[in-house]
Amino acid sequence: MYSVLVIDDERAIRRALKDILELENYTVFEATDGKDGINNLKDKNIDLIFCDIKMPQIDGIEFLSKYTEFSSAPVVMISGHGTIETAVECLKKGAVDYIEKPLDLTKVLNVAKANINKNPTQIPKTIKQQKQIKAPTLPSHTVIVGQSEAIKKMLSMIDRVAPTDAKVLITGGNGTGKELVAKMLFEKSLRNKNPFVELNCAAIPNELIESELFGHEKGSFTTAIAKQKGKFQLADSGTLFLDEIGDMSLNTQSKVLQAIQEKKILPVGSEKEISVDVRIISATNKNLREEIEAGRFREDLYHRINVIEIQVPDLNDRREDIPLLIDHFLTQIATDSKQEKMAIDKNAIKFLQSFDYTGNIRQLRNIIERLSILCDKVITLNDIKNYI
Repeated sequence: MYSVLVIDDERAIRRALKDILELENYTVFEATDGKDGINNLKDKNIDLIFCDIKMPQIDGIEFLSKYTEFSSAPVVMISGHGTIETAVECLKKGAVDYIEKPLDLTKVLNVAKANINKNPTQIPKTIKQQKQIKAPTLPSHTVIVGQSEAIKKMLSMIDRVAPTDAKVLITGGNGTGKELVAKMLFEKSLRNKNPFVELNCAAIPNELIESELFGHEKGSFTTAIAKQKGKFQLADSGTLFLDEIGDMSLNTQSKVLQAIQEKKILPVGSEKEISVDVRIISATNKNLREEIEAGRFREDLYHRINVIEIQVPDLNDRREDIPLLIDHFLTQIATDSKQEKMAIDKNAIKFLQSFDYTGNIRQLRNIIERLSILCDKVITLNDIKNYI
């Protein structure tokens, strides 16, 4: 049986939530403010929290910043004085949803069902425990090479975020390795035995992307010769990686937002919604704040997908990693080609460390591959000047 903690200074609200949730067989605990709520979390295993914003002692916003020391349960904020800015702040601080008063009790139940921990025994009670827990691991070929402070910080963030179901937005320039970050998040997650499904939003024509995302029924459009599942359905119980989400059309953005909020999709040509349980990881090389200001990206979708942001540094900002990357690529190329590993002299490495990389790691990888093909045994500075 799942347990829910209701934190609100209004007794009538607490009782209304308690009555409706107990009808669905939830065990409900009550707290009168944030301080009381934290005390409850210290000695109870809670699977979901409903928390008011305006309260004495510790209010809802402060509660969000403090409660993670004692619980990893999802938090749904409720308020009768809310604004869009308040809702956005709550979501940024880690709330999974936001409901306005007067409460729609049907919506309350839907939100509870959508966010209650499905496997509470797999979720640690505290963040300290969460850091210690190890998700089931699969054989992994995902390697992020580097010892720079920027990379250490990024890897630490991946380790902390991966075991949760938090939505992650990966930002960074072309060729920085955003896809590797997404795969590492998946491999270190509790969903790693379930599907990892990718969609490059920039590679699919606008007229086909909805079918790719949500699927379609046979005959729903000219080329729909058979029923097809979409990426959301294929990723059910797993992870959906939406690469280059900044290139998605506004119309599709609205439907993706609805799918994320309601955890349901409607295939093209169908009248029946399908429930899906997916973790969303997104990536973009665009500045979505600028895209919002230009009217090309929905602000509400931005805040939905950007619970946690992971910035992948440019190669020019982590030059100390270049020797490690060169060695990694030389080893990789030798293994793939089944040939002896090429050597490279110090002057050549020094030059490559000073090079201006507009294409980031992808550009360095192409340079090393080109030199491996064109050079004999040892890559020298003269080779670089001749072939780059």
